[in-house]
Amino acid sequence: MSYHHILVAVDLTEECDPVIHRARELSVSNSAKLSLVHIVEPMAMAFGGDVPMDLSQLQQQQFDQARERLDRLINKYPELTKEYSHLTYGQPRQEIHHLAKEQECDLIVVGSHGRHGLALLLGSTANDVLHGAPCDVLAVHLAKR
Repeated sequence: MSYHHILVAVDLTEECDPVIHRARELSVSNSAKLSLVHIVEPMAMAFGGDVPMDLSQLQQQQFDQARERLDRLINKYPELTKEYSHLTYGQPRQEIHHLAKEQECDLIVVGSHGRHGLALLLGSTANDVLHGAPCDVLAVHLAKR
């Protein structure tokens, strides 16, 4: 089976390099289009919902910083382009699934730390993306922090 459109989901840290490398390898070997996505989670989610202050300015700063880091990442890898890069707000699993469907991706590549015990019970983005994904998902194992 060959892939035609690969979506690589990144957290914009240095740890995303192995994920991008693996996605690039698959893209080249399959002559597949490569798209990139980063999801900025709403700050209210981090605080459990109700926040007694307006976080819109902080949220915009967070989004602007993510845009700058995404642009640097695109400049670092010639295979990545602004045309096929996506930056959005929301819950990572839902946004990644939505984008994969919308863009007709047949593979999602994410990084995973292979957590165990309590960290596994609390979940991870890679685990969330796997469940209910509209296509194949490849979790690239990352070294422990």
